[in-house]
Amino acid sequence: MSEIILSTEDLSKHFIGKSSLLGKIRGKAPLSIPAVDGVTIQIESGSTVGLVGESGCGKSTLGRTLVGLYPATGGSLTLLDRQMGIKRSLQERRLVQMIFQDPFASLNPRMKIRDMLTEILLFHKLVEKERVEERCVELMNLVGLPVNALDSYPRQFSGGQRQRIGIARALALEPKVLIADEAVSALDVSVQASIVNLLLDLKRDLGLTMLFISHNIAIVRQISDRIAVMYLGRIVEEGPTEDVFNNPQHPYTKLLLSSVPKMTPGSKLGEAPTGELPSMQAKYLGCRFMSRCPIAIDACKATDPQLIQVSSAGHLAACINL
Repeated sequence: MSEIILSTEDLSKHFIGKSSLLGKIRGKAPLSIPAVDGVTIQIESGSTVGLVGESGCGKSTLGRTLVGLYPATGGSLTLLDRQMGIKRSLQERRLVQMIFQDPFASLNPRMKIRDMLTEILLFHKLVEKERVEERCVELMNLVGLPVNALDSYPRQFSGGQRQRIGIARALALEPKVLIADEAVSALDVSVQASIVNLLLDLKRDLGLTMLFISHNIAIVRQISDRIAVMYLGRIVEEGPTEDVFNNPQHPYTKLLLSSVPKMTPGSKLGEAPTGELPSMQAKYLGCRFMSRCPIAIDACKATDPQLIQVSSAGHLAACINL
């Protein structure tokens, strides 16, 4: 069995809203918005877990909590058998790195790529000073960019090239886990394919462990060993990629898959989840998907379904109708 690099147990992240002046006078407590609400997940060494779901379901918040950009509200996060606290040491922060959705916004526009990488390498004491240039060249080669890219500013690159620089910057810290947060959604379709292929090559050559976050379940299928489907802050289905695609169990997963365009003659676009995503502020006694579920029954109003093993070993889903 492969080593578990990262795991969470009932992890949650709640955001506290601002109280109005009238609310403060009345002593009313501010709203607590559960963006991530009890997520348990494991990522094995050298594997890629794809995290999918609609916009607003909490995917990016989970990724940022794993990286340490957001402190967890509850639950636990274990990395390399060490439980991470709210404050992480410099070495612990290095262990999980993120590739952001917008590569331009995540790069300093006033720094050349060489200076950007050099600052990281020296600050974290990853290489000796005399080896910095050599390491910068290695990173450019890893992500498929010419060496002369080191002398340019982020504005001089295309979106796909900037994303490659973002990947190089993350790899410079030699992380144990890479979080790719919608890393290809802002790119053209042809460029998306090249970045996905790059990540697959890096996974093969470096043994990368990765959480790949996307709302595009078709892209997730190409890169992931396992898929976790998220809805309103919770994982509602998880399993090996082909098991989830070929034998989806949760009604939400089935609707997501049916809405993916199929490039076959005579095929029709399936039914997508109807209605807007419910508010994260709502209090749920029963199933969170009940208001949009095509197979909901009265018992769904009172039962909060938990993940149980379904069609095969390691394939889990949370639905009382299974």
